Amino acid sequence: MSFKHITSRDNPIFKQLKKFADNARERRSEGKTLLDGVHLIESYMATFGLPDVVIIPEGKSTVEATGLIQELVDVSTVMLPTLMFAELTPVVSATGILALVKIPQLSVPEAPEFVLMLEDIQDPGNLGSMLRTAVAAGVQVAYLSTSCTDAWSPKALRGGQGAQFVLPIVERADLIAELQNFNGNSYATTMSGESVYAQDLTQATAFVMGNEGAGLRKQTIAAATKSITIPMAAASVESLNAGAAAAVCLFERMRQTL
Repeated sequence: MSFKHITSRDNPIFKQLKKFADNARERRSEGKTLLDGVHLIESYMATFGLPDVVIIPEGKSTVEATGLIQELVDVSTVMLPTLMFAELTPVVSATGILALVKIPQLSVPEAPEFVLMLEDIQDPGNLGSMLRTAVAAGVQVAYLSTSCTDAWSPKALRGGQGAQFVLPIVERADLIAELQNFNGNSYATTMSGESVYAQDLTQATAFVMGNEGAGLRKQTIAAATKSITIPMAAASVESLNAGAAAAVCLFERMRQTL
């Protein structure tokens, strides 16, 4: 095991870690990202093995983080001052441990029967939450449009709580092409259309969710089999947020197929 105590922001190792924390292009280029917290790191290790590097703050860590650090004695470790460590974390209250890992490459099913397509989702925490919901509802693959936020950013990973380690994710996807090639019924969620509860979702199903503010593009809606909406009791409420809408639709499909 190698151990490095870094105290300067000019250190090349810290600069590289900062790029992995902040820059999607760097993560894609190197195929690596940062995991924040014991739960995420343990979830990763359960399937993909040890991380490349462990990053810890000076001073006292949480009991959980200390226990995990003791399990990773053979992994290269970087110690940072508290303020420098905080620059790498997506949360205000640091969890006490980060890990640099290789981004997993999961195989996409040849003929998936339950698909989630996301167009231009901008908030990383929202994206992570939607992916977490997708896993819970049994989605087999998620397609993310070119303008979607990065699924492997630390904030998206925190929101996903391990979803990215089990759900195949295709980033920078051409959603219109995927809709045209999908062997089943695809549903574009919009402010108008038939009720999601009136659909037969027992066949191969793809749900398409749009940007938090603008919704889906007209071309994407046209490429789907049908436009659907989620009925609401209160007419004064304009719409559900993207995460809530995804949960309603995905679990309605799960309900129908139980």
